[in-house]
Amino acid sequence: MTGLAGRWRWPGRVNGRKLAIFIAALFLFILAIQLLKSGARALTPFVGGWAVHNPLNALGFGWLFAYVVMSGSPVAATTLAFFNDGAISQFEAFAMIAGSRFGASLIVLGLGFVYTLRGHARQGSLSMGLLSLLVTFTTYTPALGLGYWLLQSGALAGLQPASVGGVISVLDLVFDPLVGLAAGLLPQPLVFLLGFGVLWCSLNLIDHALPDMHLKESAFSGMARLLYRPIVTFALGLLLTSLTMSVSVSLSVLVPLSARGYIRRENVIPYIMGANITTFIDTLVAALLLGNPQAFLVVLAEMISVAVVSLIILLFFYRSYEHAIQAAVEQIGATSRNLAVFLLLIVGAPLALLVVR
Repeated sequence: MTGLAGRWRWPGRVNGRKLAIFIAALFLFILAIQLLKSGARALTPFVGGWAVHNPLNALGFGWLFAYVVMSGSPVAATTLAFFNDGAISQFEAFAMIAGSRFGASLIVLGLGFVYTLRGHARQGSLSMGLLSLLVTFTTYTPALGLGYWLLQSGALAGLQPASVGGVISVLDLVFDPLVGLAAGLLPQPLVFLLGFGVLWCSLNLIDHALPDMHLKESAFSGMARLLYRPIVTFALGLLLTSLTMSVSVSLSVLVPLSARGYIRRENVIPYIMGANITTFIDTLVAALLLGNPQAFLVVLAEMISVAVVSLIILLFFYRSYEHAIQAAVEQIGATSRNLAVFLLLIVGAPLALLVVR
């Protein structure tokens, strides 16, 4: 362990600049949630009366929204603001957040295209993006049914958080004047857009506040045997996404590592599963900041349902699942035509969901 740790370059002391960035990011994150909460009323007629009429519409809306902004976390937090204002139901919020995860996976495939254009092998660069999409689709789809049951049955009712009214009151003292200033200067729709922009900036700042980890090739050769164990890579995905609070960041790391041959495709499926669970941590925090126990349960249902489906796959039929996913990746990436058809399907699917009545 000592030799392996020596190959990982962690900062020897606290980086004051990164700490300041993190504090600023946290401040902006809380401010963004308050702005979204205030401005959501302006979009209630659009979301609740026009775009979303049922959970399938909500799934498609969240999916497309994440495509547009190339990230799932801002969409998930925005969904909670809509739910808090009554624009969508609990089940629609659950589906919209799940849709945001579907859409967020596209960024990994997009990064793979960039690496292909830079001269890396097409198959290796694109395969991580395809894996990310397929693993997300095949775990979240059954998780939708389980999560729906958890919310409908009230099985999670006993897990509602203790009252955070005191904390919320303190936050209100700090942030209410800022939100009031924005509401006084801007129309409500612009307050919402301002909140979304501040949220985007805060999440980007959190990425910049992360410590630098320079991984040498020797480190990966030393970890190779561990990475063959699905439960180890599953735990690694859980941990790294918990630290970065961004599945886009933790999964995007896989593209350059795969393109350079440091990590093999078959070793990262459990990693993607783990990342898809703890990516909800920032959304869970957003639910607490809203002070809405039902919003908290929506996010908790997402995490539990995805975790249960992922663990069932890992513990009972992982090898069959892995072979099926790998075969699908090979088939989709075999020709440009196959890839184009796949891209049309994943863009057309959320559009079709939006028109279901």
